[in-house]
Amino acid sequence: MTGSEESPSFRLAYVPGVTPAKWVKIWHERLPDIPLTLVQAAAAEAPELLRAGGADAGLVRLPVDRDFFSAIPLYTETSVVVVPKDHLITAADEVTLADLADEVLFHPLDDVFDWAAPPGEPAFERPATTPDAIELVAANVGLLVVPQSLARLYHRRDLTYRPVVDAPQSSVALSWPQEATTDLVEDFIGIVRGRTVNSTRGRTSSTRAGDGRPADGRTAASAGTSQSDKKPRRAEQRGGRQQPAAKSSGRGRQARAGGAGPAAKRGRPRRRS
Repeated sequence: MTGSEESPSFRLAYVPGVTPAKWVKIWHERLPDIPLTLVQAAAAEAPELLRAGGADAGLVRLPVDRDFFSAIPLYTETSVVVVPKDHLITAADEVTLADLADEVLFHPLDDVFDWAAPPGEPAFERPATTPDAIELVAANVGLLVVPQSLARLYHRRDLTYRPVVDAPQSSVALSWPQEATTDLVEDFIGIVRGRTVNSTRGRTSSTRAGDGRPADGRTAASAGTSQSDKKPRRAEQRGGRQQPAAKSSGRGRQARAGGAGPAAKRGRPRRRS
């Protein structure tokens, strides 16, 4: 893994509709000495920006080339149709693609959906960008299906939107080149995954963080004392005790008193033959 010393700052690309503010805030709290620079890019251009090294990682729309990029899916957006506020569709809480079959639908050149067969009636031309298509919707020329975040980003007072329950959906992911997984990229991965500041990869469960104690609460010194170390101590204690005196037999008492045995009987000496 490339060391963080090769990347004194962290560059994060993001596409329209994505709001990285909450993750950027956590970054500044945890890594105040490492600046994070935001790089805005169009959805279609973000992968090439990362491939060329213009950013360290990016919040992009899927799909991406998984042979070159790593990607962590973050969320999937609701798809909505943007309509004028006085349009008949606003009478419903949600619609289907079949409800849009007779409507003129715009498919801008930067459309984030990969339509197999675009719904609705084709427009006289394809707008260059999503903001251009929004302007045409406001002019009552047609309608536009987009992820909900884009409908909010380009909100106008004279427009509203309704969910399209069976439309394709757009997923947002954190992505970066596989060969450029730096320490700072790992730090940002931890942030978007919700790891706490004390989370550490590879930490063993037998040692608590910070105090070096084993999981059972013993100190390292007491935990390292084996049973074989304790046995000699008990043996020494037993050896230091006074052993009870052995009971003396009767003969022993007589010996200490000076007697060698019972006294010989007195009588006349035998004659020699």
